[in-house]
Order: sequence, then structure tokens, then C-alpha cells
Amino acid sequence: MSGVKISALGCYVPPGILSNHDLEKMVETSDEWILQRVGISERHIAAADVATSDLAVKAARAALAQRGIDGSELDAILVCTVTPDMMFPSTACLVQHQLGAKHAWGFDLVAACSGFVYGLTTAAHFIRSGTHKKVLVIGADTMSRIIDYTDRNTCVLFGDGAGAMLLEPSEEDGFIGFLNEIDGSGGDYLKMPAGGSRMPASADTVRNHLHYVKQDGQQVFKYAVRKMYEICCELLDRHGLTIKDVKLLIPHQANRRIIAATAERLGMDCERVIINIDRYGNTTGATIPLATRDALESGKLKKGDVVLFIAVGAGFTVGANLWRWAY
Repeated sequence: MSGVKISALGCYVPPGILSNHDLEKMVETSDEWILQRVGISERHIAAADVATSDLAVKAARAALAQRGIDGSELDAILVCTVTPDMMFPSTACLVQHQLGAKHAWGFDLVAACSGFVYGLTTAAHFIRSGTHKKVLVIGADTMSRIIDYTDRNTCVLFGDGAGAMLLEPSEEDGFIGFLNEIDGSGGDYLKMPAGGSRMPASADTVRNHLHYVKQDGQQVFKYAVRKMYEICCELLDRHGLTIKDVKLLIPHQANRRIIAATAERLGMDCERVIINIDRYGNTTGATIPLATRDALESGKLKKGDVVLFIAVGAGFTVGANLWRWAY
């Protein structure tokens, strides 16, 4: 069985910025309230003619350029998103075509905010099986397309962005382990009700704003704080490790208070936890690669470090990955 490593990383966020002060003019909220409740100052918003595949392609090209390879060398492309360009074809097909990845197959992976962690898990097993040499995992979302900017409880939370990681075989295995879960009993607490086979688009669904994100914030908050702590502990225990063995925690960026509560329960000081939600908001599939890029650029993540990725998302979905960073 082959070892696997993360060999490159690329990210992209659109240039448009929506600040808390901008939101104050759109809905009954305030910069102070948003900062205290979720820790966000601003978020990037894609232009009207930009779709998820456009963000994904830019992040993918950045990762390929860092590695110095062409899209034609890819074996598979996994696009982790809840905001595909359309229901079909998959966004992975659109990205594959734009990258000229003529030898790659792929698919969209839908696991909400845990999507990128699930993508890493899947790609690592493709590499370990010996059937794939280069797999690109992309987390990309244009959440602004499914946000109701008259709903102050959700419109302050989300932004747009994309990130990609390239996985390849390695003599020194960097993939320590994973633990992923789902709990469908929480499905009603965070969802987009309309647009699928249960509630197809109609004049009524549009009129009633049912194609937007709906969230029971209190339920999501309580579940996320509990499960992010529990899944970290269980994953570390499975591999005979403790939190002291982890150099860096890179969590999904949904709410600063969720991250802080998780870190406190784990006994991790703030220097070992990456938080960048203040500048990007919740970009769903893109939060973990964006946070990883910031960790690398700040010098907090170095070759050989053990890094723990964790996420909780709609569904509920839960995911954690342990990696030894390879570059």
C-alpha cells in the first residue's frame, strides 16, 4: 500500500468585499454584534457573472502552478461544494474541462462544511490503493448565491472562496488517519429547503425564499461545539496520540466562538489554532484550505508538523483528518 502526502496548495477568493458596515445598511444588524457573536469583519463576494467553477479553477491552477505540473497529469478531481454551477453536469466536469485534465475522472462531493475533509479522506484512499498518482481536492463555494440578505441571522455568516490541495504518493506516509460521521437527525437545523426533488422550484418557493440557507443557529452551535471536541479526542485516541502531539489545529471556520470553545476543551492555546474567519466568513468547502494557506504564510505550519483538520456541517456531517505536513 502506497503512502500519501499533500504536495501542493492553491487558494482563491474574489476581490469584492462585503463588510459588516455594508451589512448594516442592508439589514438590522451592527458591526459590534457580528464581531461579538461570530467574529467576522468582512467576507469576499463573487461578481454576478462568476460561478463556483470559476473560483475552483483559479484555486486549482494555483495549486498546479505551485507543484509545477499541468492539468493533464491529474488522475482525478474532487469538487467539494454545496453551490454547484448547476444540478448537472457536475462542477467537477466543468473544472476538468477548463484545466485540460483530459486523463482525469471526478465528481462533486456534497457534505456541506465537512466536504473538504471528506474529500481529503477519499483522495488519500485513492492514492493509498495504488490506482491513482495525482488527485486534486477542491473546496469551492459561492455561498452568496443562496443567502437571503434580508435574514440577519444568516446573511452575516457566509462568504465566497475556493481552495485546492494536491495529493500524491509518498514513501513517508503523511496521512495518519481520519474519522468521519453523519447524523441525519439534525438535517432540519441547517438546510436549503427548495430546489431538489422534494420541493422543486416554483413561484411559491421563490416567493417564500425557500431557495436560501435556513438555520437554527442555537442547535447548530451546540452540536458543533460538542462534536468537534469529541471527534478530535476519538481520532487522537485511535492513533495513540494526545493533543500535545498536534502542532496545529485547523478547524472549519463557521463561528469564532465554536472554535474557541473547542480549543479550550481540548486544552490548546490560541497560537496552535488557526482562525481567519474575520476576513473571509464561512466559505463552506473552502475554509480549511484557506486557513491552511494562512498557516503556511504566517510560518505556523512547517514541514513535518502534525496538523488536525476538523469540521461539522449541515446534515449533520462531521469530519476529522490527521496529517503530517509534507512541505
